[in-house]
Amino acid sequence: MSEATNRFSAEQHAALAGVLDLLIPPSRDGRLPGAGEVGVGARIDAVARGDAGFEGLVAAGLAALEAHARASLGAPFADLAQDARLAALQAIAAEHVAFVPALLFHTYAGYYQEGRVLEALGLEARPPFPKGYTLEPFDESLLARVKSRGKLYRDA
Repeated sequence: MSEATNRFSAEQHAALAGVLDLLIPPSRDGRLPGAGEVGVGARIDAVARGDAGFEGLVAAGLAALEAHARASLGAPFADLAQDARLAALQAIAAEHVAFVPALLFHTYAGYYQEGRVLEALGLEARPPFPKGYTLEPFDESLLARVKSRGKLYRDA
C-alpha cells in the first residue's frame, strides 16, 4: 500500500502496530505473531478509507496516545517498552472510550484471516467455504444498465 493511499502516517502506523500487538500479543512460544506484527494495521487503514467516522476515531485515539506518551513518558509511543505502552493505552482508553472497542472487531477479523495465523492454528490458509474457491473481483460496470434506469419504486 503506498503512502499516498494510506489514511494514517508512518508514525501513526507504528503506534497502531504497537496498539494491535497489545490487543493480540504474540504467543510466548513464538508460534503466533502479534496483530501488529502480522500487518493488521493495513486492514485498519483500508477500513478507515471507507469509513470517515472510524478513521476519525482511530486518528483521534492515536493522536491522544502519542501526546500522552510524549508528555508523560518522554518518548513516542512506538519507542516505549511493552509495559509502558500498556499503561499509556489504559490511560487513553479511559478518556477515549470508543477507541479500543472500535479497533477490536477489525483487529480480530483481520488477524484470523492472515495465512500465518491460520497455519499456526493448524488450519489451511484459504477462504472458509468448501475448499477455498477463489472469487474473481467484482466488475462494477456490469451494474451500469441497472443503475442508469433509476428508481423503479416509490417511497412509502
